[in-house]
Amino acid sequence: MLMNMLAAGGMPVFVDDQRQADVDNLKGYFECERVKSLETDADRSWLRQARGRAIKVVSHLLRFLPPDNRYRVLLARRDLTEVLASQNLMLARLNHANPVADDKARRHYEQHLRGVRNLAGVRSNFRLLEVPYVEVIGDANDWSHRISVFVGRELDRARMAAVVDGSLYRNRLKDDGLADRSAAGKVTQ
Repeated sequence: MLMNMLAAGGMPVFVDDQRQADVDNLKGYFECERVKSLETDADRSWLRQARGRAIKVVSHLLRFLPPDNRYRVLLARRDLTEVLASQNLMLARLNHANPVADDKARRHYEQHLRGVRNLAGVRSNFRLLEVPYVEVIGDANDWSHRISVFVGRELDRARMAAVVDGSLYRNRLKDDGLADRSAAGKVTQ
């Protein structure tokens, strides 16, 4: 959602379009496959080509970003129960067993997020803005403004807000605390 917002707002994005939209991400992934090699590939010079553009980096790879760039990190934040429900549904759809129990995964994610916040606090070339997914769904105009200010660009905030699609918020908590696959209650597996 965040990459889609940035692109709609007029910010150039660094993507290779190798991973196409699918049932788990209907609007696409906005990714560059080379990002996945940040941990293992010592040559990260290619990131210079991404300067001034938005690039999607999975949070556990942030620590491998080279220090010769400045990063404004938008950290998409979702309720971990919803994240786990989404992951479990995707694994079930692919007929893969989940190798990690939800409670253990939750503890891992919580610890990981503390580490990301700490990393952003100690690396002078990082600035961090946590973006609560549910708040963006609820007030895309406000968050489009905040994001535009944070990235330091005059982006088209109306276009950013227009691409936020609440119908894609399919794994949400119901009042009883259980995940519901869609706002309409339709379960897709």
